Amino acid sequence: MADKQASIYIVDVGKSMGAKRHGRTETDLEYALRYIWDKTTTTVANGRKTDLIGVVGLRTNDSENELAAEEGYEHISVLSPISQFLMPQLNHLKASLVPSRTDEGDGISALIIAIHMITTHCKKLKYIKNIYLVTNGTCNFDTDGVDEIVNQIKAQNINLTVLGVDFDDADYGYKEEGKDDTKAENEKVLEELCEAVDGVFGTLEQAVAEMGKPRLKTVRPVANYKGTLILGDEVNYETALSIDVERYPRTMIAKPVSASRYAAGDQDNGGESSGTMLEDRGGKPELQTVRQARSYQVENEDEAGGKMEIDKEEMAKGYKYGRTVVPISSTDEEVATYPTEPSMRIVGFIPASKYKRYLHMSTTNVIVGQKGNDKAAVALSSLIHALYELESYALVRFVRRKNDAPVMMVLAPEVEPDFECLVDVQVPFVEDVRPYKFPPLGVVKTITGKTLDKHRNIPTHDMEKFMSDYVDSMDISELGKDDDGEPMEYAPVEDTFSPILHRINQCIRHRAMHPTDPLPPPYEILTKYSHPPEELLGKSRACLENLTKACDVKKVEVKVQSKKRGREQPKPKSGLDLESLLNAASPNKKIKISLNNAVPEFKQKVGQLTEESEFKDLGSQMFAHARELIKTSLADMNYSRACEILRVVRDEFREYEWPEIYNDLLKELKKDIVAKKLDGDRTDMWWTIRKFNLGLLTKEEAGKGTAAVTEDEAKEVSLY
Repeated sequence: MADKQASIYIVDVGKSMGAKRHGRTETDLEYALRYIWDKTTTTVANGRKTDLIGVVGLRTNDSENELAAEEGYEHISVLSPISQFLMPQLNHLKASLVPSRTDEGDGISALIIAIHMITTHCKKLKYIKNIYLVTNGTCNFDTDGVDEIVNQIKAQNINLTVLGVDFDDADYGYKEEGKDDTKAENEKVLEELCEAVDGVFGTLEQAVAEMGKPRLKTVRPVANYKGTLILGDEVNYETALSIDVERYPRTMIAKPVSASRYAAGDQDNGGESSGTMLEDRGGKPELQTVRQARSYQVENEDEAGGKMEIDKEEMAKGYKYGRTVVPISSTDEEVATYPTEPSMRIVGFIPASKYKRYLHMSTTNVIVGQKGNDKAAVALSSLIHALYELESYALVRFVRRKNDAPVMMVLAPEVEPDFECLVDVQVPFVEDVRPYKFPPLGVVKTITGKTLDKHRNIPTHDMEKFMSDYVDSMDISELGKDDDGEPMEYAPVEDTFSPILHRINQCIRHRAMHPTDPLPPPYEILTKYSHPPEELLGKSRACLENLTKACDVKKVEVKVQSKKRGREQPKPKSGLDLESLLNAASPNKKIKISLNNAVPEFKQKVGQLTEESEFKDLGSQMFAHARELIKTSLADMNYSRACEILRVVRDEFREYEWPEIYNDLLKELKKDIVAKKLDGDRTDMWWTIRKFNLGLLTKEEAGKGTAAVTEDEAKEVSLY
């Protein structure tokens, strides 16, 4: 569970914030809001009730705050009290944050109001408290009593961040030219204030530039196993070793947020609670949560429609045993369950050099001693150091929960100056291994078994040398630079972010605040490692050219897919037309295809056809065979063979530009299936045809000049 957090944003909306400066196409306020929206929408996306936001407007037209009656607190408004932010609050805030008609208002007074809001709401409870002040520095900052404010911020342990539009920042390397004296003095005041409370002072340019760097979600560690690590037989021998340990995830796949389905439009909620309704950007119900229901049916001729609904509790699991389904009741399944107890038992030890990295089958976890148990920590430390010094791994049998399937894991020691642990990873059973073998590269043997030294598939010495040079030139192990300019790894894990995960979050945040604007391009940091660095490409270009020349690499032109109809058939060198000679012997003999060898015979015969009637006849024979397979099929046994026949006919007729013949034959087949003319209900066969994409040939597939159907017509026929 994440820590509770309260954040106050003080946003300067004075009249001067409506100006455009230094060639920017947006006003100072619009520029500042880019940072504000990024922070607030990220908080909204987290959806945590303990992550609270409040907003204070500085230099507003009105004075709406608890201290407005006192002098010096004019033109400061609490635009949103501290609360959990959702889309309605964001929409209200978006309408409120516009340039005002005045430049009156004191920034220090706004800071006092923000401190008062946090003190009143958080009281003495444990909160992470933040105040963000965003301004262009042109308003008044009265420093009377600033020491008391500093003491209050320190006493409340508040994190203060001040960001200014066009503020000077030597560390970032930004300096505004032609700055007026008032703004320069205000910057100095705010910088000294931040230094006094150990806060953050910077230019908004840096904050906006770093918005593209994803912020990682902080997650508290949650143990997925608390138990004992056992070495030996603790039941029969007192010398057995038993250590109380805890197991935490080290790596875990981060998945992007998933989308849910909602019903759009003004629909009657049927008395549903407001919790199921989602509000649009105007506060009116726009979407409703879709509730799904599942029903189970069995065939029953006595019921209406020939089907009877049953409850899920009446169902039993069945397992395929050859062509038979063997039912297993819940009682039988409980008896057949392999009984296990939670445990982590060391089976033995293996040399680290003998372990193959490709045996990894899972994400990794760390194993540490039980919290507050010094004896367990010392015992585990002894085991860790023994494995580390002997360069060995421990092989363990692990059961996480009662009656879970046992798995085998390897424990590897990790020893750091201030931390030590065991890192585990699941390894396969013999059934999990795929021992595929392929012929070795670079070795060519003749039929007699003689190994050749020279062959076109054996790389020469020059090829190996140039390939080695090219690999060395593409080395990124020291391509990066650290803060001191020293060489370092180019793509460290801490700087590589999931493009899919953060791109989806970026689009969701943008669409929430800008419903009609086009989506922005991905942040540069998300695409940085999608291609090799330009510096490396230029460095390796000469090596690549040498390698290309040595390997005689040539560009292969893409062949345009040709149509078979009307294509001139290859002729033998003798000049004799063998097909004509063979056909002359039996000119009236009709082409017939057998069911047992339908596909090869069809492919052989289709190349001899020229007339449309011949294609229709041959296609009709193939569809007749498909009907026979469907009709005589026990359940779905023959459906795959029938689909293979349809696939071959579909592919060949598309190539020969006869899509209309295939479409007509498929429509007739569907009519027979719907009419139950193929020995009963064969609805499953049509769903199989749809699954393998064997529907009507469309113009996109066969060509616009053919008689194929449109995409919409094909979809209409594909529906049952």
